[in-house]
Amino acid sequence: MAILEILQIGDPRLKSKNVDLKPADTKLIKKIVADMVDTMGKDKIVGLAAPQIGENFKLFITEPRETPYRAADQSDILRVFINPKIIEFSKRKTTIYEGCGSVAANFFGPVIRPAEIVVEAYDIDFKKFQLRCDGMLARVIQHEYDHLSGIEFVEKISDYKKIMNFEFYNKNIRTSPTQASASKISVIEFTQL
Repeated sequence: MAILEILQIGDPRLKSKNVDLKPADTKLIKKIVADMVDTMGKDKIVGLAAPQIGENFKLFITEPRETPYRAADQSDILRVFINPKIIEFSKRKTTIYEGCGSVAANFFGPVIRPAEIVVEAYDIDFKKFQLRCDGMLARVIQHEYDHLSGIEFVEKISDYKKIMNFEFYNKNIRTSPTQASASKISVIEFTQL
């Protein structure tokens, strides 16, 4: 459909209230999702929330693709989450370095989040589902879910002394054993509700 500009941190639209979508919004949803897929692919990011393209709806997509830097056990298919609710967080937490298309895409920092989650949402056809997952998929879902509440990952960085640019992250962190272990997806349980 269209490659759109990703709003950058500081833009008030990233902090605006996001509203639920309804089954009657199917045509609008499909257009927004198509634009998000195109935009996410161009910028080679693993997730995108509707507010990041100026659409203040409770909608995000995820697709942590396999790349030369991301192993198959850290990747997943394209998923659409409409009106999502994370209903369960594991007590076990992991630290993964995160970046964001809304933060100049060249800035990374360590963020501690629950290792495993259960999320309920609607898919692109407005069918309800539940997904239990861990690793990179759980991480991306939590990151994008935060966008729906106006929260940027920089607000959750655990140690500002460890922030870095993409080049340093890519060379020293991205394929490190710690990052790879925390990013490995070992649980994907999808249930249509």
